[in-house]
Amino acid sequence: MNTTLLLARDGPVATLTLNRPDSLNALDLAMVDALVAHTAAIAADPAVRCVVISGAGRHFMAGGDIRTFAAELGSPPAARQLKFASLVSRVHAAIEQLQRMPQPVIASVHGAVAGFGLSLMCACDLAIAADSAYFTSAYRHIGLTPDGGATWTLPRLVGVKKAMEIVLLGERFGAEDALRIGLLNRVVAEAGLAAATAAMAQAIAAGPALAMTNGKRLINQSLANSLSTQLAAEATSFAACAARADFDEGIRAFLDKRAPRFGEPR
Repeated sequence: MNTTLLLARDGPVATLTLNRPDSLNALDLAMVDALVAHTAAIAADPAVRCVVISGAGRHFMAGGDIRTFAAELGSPPAARQLKFASLVSRVHAAIEQLQRMPQPVIASVHGAVAGFGLSLMCACDLAIAADSAYFTSAYRHIGLTPDGGATWTLPRLVGVKKAMEIVLLGERFGAEDALRIGLLNRVVAEAGLAAATAAMAQAIAAGPALAMTNGKRLINQSLANSLSTQLAAEATSFAACAARADFDEGIRAFLDKRAPRFGEPR
């Protein structure tokens, strides 16, 4: 049984916990396979309305498993290149599934958020961090370039110049700096991270399902669209949401001066 990635359900919220705490939750082959399998299953589950990704122990994730990398050092360069191309392709299947799944995904991070850990956090839709968290791209320190979509997400989140600094210098920075440059949505005291994450997840899960799903999709596709194309997509989504029972509930709740009780499946 693969226990490197734990899946737990709390009603409409699914939590994936990176579970190699003795290795700082470093990504190994078993965890790659589990990420691919679990993200595919969650994406297809209409009962899941929000996904949380967290790390067991003292850290979120310190990147790839260096021991796995070291095991390949004796291989000829051509064989090594093929091996790592295959590995990264498997990892990237999970990243694409996170981006494309209809449910919003929250990264809840603490401790080290390094290498692929940073890429994974950036691939999530929202990110909340303990004030003790620290961040680094780190790839350059072992002669690599980023994977996990970091060269796609970082320029979009922090701008090209800052992305260049993070990747090319590989410097470590803290949670307040990560918040300031746009990598995080919120920073909280470490003792309150679980509660703050749960509150954010429940707020999303209790929202109007189609509006949450379409809002994620519209934002993700916007940077590849012209204004006219995006306006048309917004109009289509707005009209589709307005035809749903959750819209009725939202309007009635507003007029009745009460909190809405959304519950329609997406």
